[in-house]
This record gives sequence, C-alpha cells and structure tokens, in this order.
Amino acid sequence: MLTIRKDQMQIFEMAAMGRFEDEMVVHSQNFSPKLCEVIGEEQLRVALRQAIKRAGQYGFTYRGPIRLFIELIFLFGSAFDTDPQYPMFSQFLAAYGDQMQRAEQIHKEVVDFLQKVSGPNDINVQKALAALASFARKPITFSANDIVTGMLQEMTHAFPQKAAYIGKEALTTLIQEGRNEAQKYAFDTVRGEALVIVLMYAFGHGCTEDPLYPWISRTLSDERIITPAALAERMERKAVTWLDHVLAGFNQGAHT
Repeated sequence: MLTIRKDQMQIFEMAAMGRFEDEMVVHSQNFSPKLCEVIGEEQLRVALRQAIKRAGQYGFTYRGPIRLFIELIFLFGSAFDTDPQYPMFSQFLAAYGDQMQRAEQIHKEVVDFLQKVSGPNDINVQKALAALASFARKPITFSANDIVTGMLQEMTHAFPQKAAYIGKEALTTLIQEGRNEAQKYAFDTVRGEALVIVLMYAFGHGCTEDPLYPWISRTLSDERIITPAALAERMERKAVTWLDHVLAGFNQGAHT
C-alpha cells in the first residue's frame, strides 16, 4: 500500500499553493494591470500572500472566495476587511455560514457599490481623485478645531457618491483614524493630518502599511528625513505624484 507521510503532504500542499499563487498573479495583472505593473511581480506576490492568509482567517479556503478577496484588495485596499468605510464587507466576512454563500453576499454588495458609487467606467472615481489631487495642492482653509467639519465637507465635495453611500458616521470614524495615524509620525499640523486622511479615503484606511502602495510606507519609514515637517512635505509630494499617475492611467483607459 502506498503511504504518504506528513512531510510529503506538506510538500504537495506547498506546491498547490505555489500554483495557485502563480494563477492569482496572472489574474491580478489582468484585473488591475497598471497597479501591478508599477509595483512589480515581487511586491505583488507579497500582497497576494497577505491577502490569501487574511482570507483564510475568515474561512475562505476555496478558489472562488479567495479570488474575490484578492479582487477586493485592489478595489478597496488590503485592509478593506477592517475599514470603517466598508462595514458591509466585514459583516459578511465575520458571519457564520458557508463560505460560498458569504462570498456571494459580498459579491452582491460589491456590485451595488460599484454601480452606485464608482459609476460607468469608474467615472466617479476619476473625478474624485482629481478633486483630491486639487485639494492636496491648495492651502488648508480650516483650523485644527474645525478639521472634522472641514474634512467632511472636502470628502463629500470630492466624492459625493461615496460619502452618501457610506454615511457621515463612517467618514467621521475614518477622519479620527487618519488623525491618530498622523500622530504616529508627529504630524502636528492640520495639513499633515488632512494628507493622511485623504490617502485613507482614496486608498483605504490601511494604506500606510498596504503592500499594494509600498511608496507610502517607504516614505514614512525613510530615516533620511529627520523632521516631521520634512516628512509631511515629502509625503505630500509623493501623494500628489501618485494621484497624477493614477489619473493619467484613467486618461489612457486603464484601470489602476
């Protein structure tokens, strides 16, 4: 009788996982070609491994649900599952029940969001990113005491469809998260806090550590930048450059 030892099973499982990862690399490159091109295959694999692991923590072990989870990190950021902007996803991920049924419920939510928020060919997303890029270039017109009200107004102006969909409470929670994150880097100005909030609004609340956007974490951890003010300024320039790059991708007809 053929006997398969435990170590042989592990080798088989690793081989299967390697093939699945290769498949997801190709799928991701088709799903979000510009972003995958910019970050490169090595960094893409880092993001995919993290996503597959996180999917498994929610009981997503089948090919379809894991692939859906991966698509969601491109649409909403790698930490979409804990993002206050998207409670509808975390609700179904954390629920009990068959993973295929939960994945189908999440898929329906995604379709609804894209129809109501993103618009045809992501036209609303394009307009929102252009508005956020413009906001990043302008002087801040509100004080630290008014930052919540001011950012709510700016976020609603930039992306009214998203603001209406997720609601004021979720936006306020995101603003507070952004302020707390800014404090980690000693950003003590309204402009510095607003920058972090804008990045979270555009790329997800986990953007400062998202492997899909390594330029953010690399800039924030650059030891050559010795003052918080200089770091905030560098981060702002990088953010504007990236937003411009994404907008250029839209103009070329490519989903980023």
